[in-house]
Amino acid sequence: MDIMTSIIRFFQTGGLFMYPIVIILVLGLAITLERYLYLTSARRANQRVWLALMPLFQKGDFQNAKMLMDKSNTAIGRILSYGLSRVGSTRRRDDINTAMEEGLMEVVPQLEKRTHYLATFANIATLLGLLGTIIGLIQAFTAVSAANPTEKADMLSASISIAMNTTAFGLMVAIPLLLMHAYLQTKTVEVVDSLEMASVKFLNMLTERPKKED
Repeated sequence: MDIMTSIIRFFQTGGLFMYPIVIILVLGLAITLERYLYLTSARRANQRVWLALMPLFQKGDFQNAKMLMDKSNTAIGRILSYGLSRVGSTRRRDDINTAMEEGLMEVVPQLEKRTHYLATFANIATLLGLLGTIIGLIQAFTAVSAANPTEKADMLSASISIAMNTTAFGLMVAIPLLLMHAYLQTKTVEVVDSLEMASVKFLNMLTERPKKED
């Protein structure tokens, strides 16, 4: 109970700027959870589809591979489908690679969606904390100027302590948001790298087939 009481008192004495910082924290946590679930689901779905496509590519069964890609509605299915659509018209590696890069350009924005907001929220939380502290200090000095000289020192130290709560809370929100942003960025890069690797493997299998058939 003592800890909870201290937290409540800390929040109440921080002033009005504590509330927008709380809203930023809630939004940041919601975005983090949504992006984490999305990226985790996307990576697992891509792995499942890739494992199903590998035997079809090795057999040269591009028709069934195309059907599987269309049904999966995954990032890897969309990218490889772009490349596979060029197989009938050309077997040049550069042309197929360009088509898959086009598909990757469409997929990447969906993977990175909303993640950049976390860094923005972290900056806003820090700035709101500083602004709340500055306003609190202004109010403190204004109140102290009309106080009894013998009480000024005590009142000023107490007011400054309260005003600093907003900055402390802003930093307490900003630091986790920055860590979440860095984690999600790393997770997004891993998914994009796996898509690029799958594209390269697909190209290698495709360009090596004529040599094996000869």
